[in-house]
Amino acid sequence: MTDRELLEAAAKAAGILTPSWYGNASYIDGMLSIWNPLEDDGDALRLAVELRLVLHIWDDGELASAAKTMPDGRDPALEDVSLWFSADAHASGDLASATRRAIVRAAAKIGEATKGGEA
Repeated sequence: MTDRELLEAAAKAAGILTPSWYGNASYIDGMLSIWNPLEDDGDALRLAVELRLVLHIWDDGELASAAKTMPDGRDPALEDVSLWFSADAHASGDLASATRRAIVRAAAKIGEATKGGEA
C-alpha cells in the first residue's frame, strides 16, 4: 500500500471522512488542518485511542507494534491472531516514526477489513 492508501484506509477505520488531497497533503473534509498520522504524533495518538490500539515499543529500539484490543479488554497478544489486527514497523533510527507507521498500518488493516463488513 502507498502512504496515501494507508491514510485513506486508516481514516475509514476511524470513521473519518475520506481525506481530500492537495498535492501530497491530506485534509479531512470540513477541517482546515492537515491530517497525517504518519507524520504527526498527535494525529497518530488520536487514531490509536479511537481504535483502542495497544502499542508496544521493543526494548532494542528497532521495532514498534500496534494491535487492536479485544472487545473485553483482553490482551490481543494472548489471543488467536486471526481475531485481531496488528502491524509492525522497523525504526531505522527513528522510533517515533516507526510507532506512527505501526499505528497507521494497524488502522489500515481494520479499514480494509471493514470493506467486507468484517471489523
